[in-house]
Amino acid sequence: MAVNSYLKDLGDKLVLTEDERDGIHTSINTLEERMHKYFNPSIIDGFKFGSFTRRTILPRSVDEKSDVDYMVVFADGGEYTPQAYIDRLKRFAERCYKTSVIHQSSPTVVLELNHIKFELVPAYSEYSLYYIPDGRGSWMSTSPNNFNKQLTEANDNNNYKIKPVVRLVKYWNIAKNQRDLPSFEMEQKIADLLHYPQYGLTNYTDYLLKVLKEFYGHFYSYGYTFSAGADRIAKAINDIQDATRYENNNRPNSALQSIKKVFPEL
Repeated sequence: MAVNSYLKDLGDKLVLTEDERDGIHTSINTLEERMHKYFNPSIIDGFKFGSFTRRTILPRSVDEKSDVDYMVVFADGGEYTPQAYIDRLKRFAERCYKTSVIHQSSPTVVLELNHIKFELVPAYSEYSLYYIPDGRGSWMSTSPNNFNKQLTEANDNNNYKIKPVVRLVKYWNIAKNQRDLPSFEMEQKIADLLHYPQYGLTNYTDYLLKVLKEFYGHFYSYGYTFSAGADRIAKAINDIQDATRYENNNRPNSALQSIKKVFPEL
């Protein structure tokens, strides 16, 4: 199997199955029914956002911390501190999900079901912007759907390789990089870097090398080239380059061994 065929197959496996997505949608419908019954009329909206809506979420079999972000928009939001609304969400979860694991993970409430975790994020809306907790006791503005559009445009502009690349890099970050890079920031950087058509890039190894070199350059620009994180990125770059070199020299087995050092088989 060629290296890029292996990466494509692996990227395809790093998506939720239809059964998993159906189960999550069922849980979301139940969450919304219970939430509106409990809070009505003090909430005016609620919706999922984040990696689940972008289809870059990893299955829990790969990422035990995988979760679905759900924004709860309060009618009187902004009148009180974020913690007051977090406390409201925590009381709701304790009342309506008595057998589930519930805890605060500032600035959200985590509701852990058997098959998925929800991160409930309190919010309020004003002038077409949403305001959510900033983690320091105050509110900050956000437009969650804007980034979804940016990532989709990058994916469309690059022959639909960007979302698989995002999933592959997130998998490497978990399997080989000790989660050293924040997941959402990685997605943002990839979308920024590869937003427009990349005419010099033709396959997955090209895209992955460009992304990882960008990440390494971030460490280098801040003088962290001798950190463990920088070393792990450098190793991944070297292994991908080795895989490409082996394949060009008609050594397919060695090429696959090298690429699996970065992206292990599932």
